[in-house]
Amino acid sequence: MMKIGKLRHRITLQEYIATRDSFGAEVEAWVDIGTVWASIEPLSGREFFAAQQVNAEVSTKITLRYRTGIKPEMRVLFAGRVFEIVSVINLEEKNIQLVLMCEEVLSSG
Repeated sequence: MMKIGKLRHRITLQEYIATRDSFGAEVEAWVDIGTVWASIEPLSGREFFAAQQVNAEVSTKITLRYRTGIKPEMRVLFAGRVFEIVSVINLEEKNIQLVLMCEEVLSSG
């Protein structure tokens, strides 16, 4: 059972797609595909260690209501931060909630 009260962070899901500019040229850009409520948690020591066994970059777990079409090629925006989605987990394959295992992208500025 999903506890709705834990979904207190407003996130934006984005997909990198090809669009056309005003001159008709193809341009690839990040495009918003939805803004939803989610829970964002840095991985605890044990979870972080287990995640590193699978993928060294995973540092954050984002939980949201089930939604079709979310893929690892997408990213999440939250409070000026960017998280690349490393994997998408449909908990118990029940189509109730998704867990996104993510890597935070640190700005180089």
